[in-house]
Amino acid sequence: MNVAIILAGGSGRRTNQDIPKQFINVYDKPIIIYTLEAFQEHPEIDAIEVVCLDGWQAILKSYAKQFNITKLKWVVTGGETGQESIRNGVFNLRNELSPDDVVIIHDGIRPLVDEEVLSDVIVKCSIYGNAVSSLPYNEQIFKIYDDKSTKEYIRRETLRRVQTPQAYKYGKLLWAYEEAFAKNIGIHGSSYTNTMMVDLGETLYFAAGSDRNIKITTASDIELFKALLSLKQSHWLK
Repeated sequence: MNVAIILAGGSGRRTNQDIPKQFINVYDKPIIIYTLEAFQEHPEIDAIEVVCLDGWQAILKSYAKQFNITKLKWVVTGGETGQESIRNGVFNLRNELSPDDVVIIHDGIRPLVDEEVLSDVIVKCSIYGNAVSSLPYNEQIFKIYDDKSTKEYIRRETLRRVQTPQAYKYGKLLWAYEEAFAKNIGIHGSSYTNTMMVDLGETLYFAAGSDRNIKITTASDIELFKALLSLKQSHWLK
């Protein structure tokens, strides 16, 4: 069984809008629905759980009904932090999943996840036990020496930038969140499931990513999302 946990628990302060960014309408459809449609339409996704900002659960369910998101099975209230939200989603599935079921974790504000990316993360997880969407790093990276200069760079060939979706076998994922919160490991600041897993000593495996799979964080990202929605690939591009 392949189950998606979609994170929609953020308040979206950085977009400076009156409502959370995942519920902002773009071309008469909330951003979260674009995300859910990608999972709804993927043949290997069996069920969806959304971790939702408190107070917006009924609105989310209403939108899911309106846009025919029939795979939505659970709506869970988010936590104070991103890691608490993911933990809530993972713990809610205790009596629903077996240890070998695959859980795909994805940001609700990444509405352009491709079918190929989803497929690859599921395949790699079935082989290795986990998988994180990733891309090569194409810019040069320099370390800060002081506030105005640098003396050292990091070879970009040694770097990968990671995204969601990320996939994990449920048994290991449940263990990891129980362990992390019991021992206060990898759950603070910008920590996510992938960084927490590394902090717990786990090896992660790369899956395919996509430059289109943008994360909507600011108002400018919404404009980029609108542009990407209207963009058609040139016929000669492979």
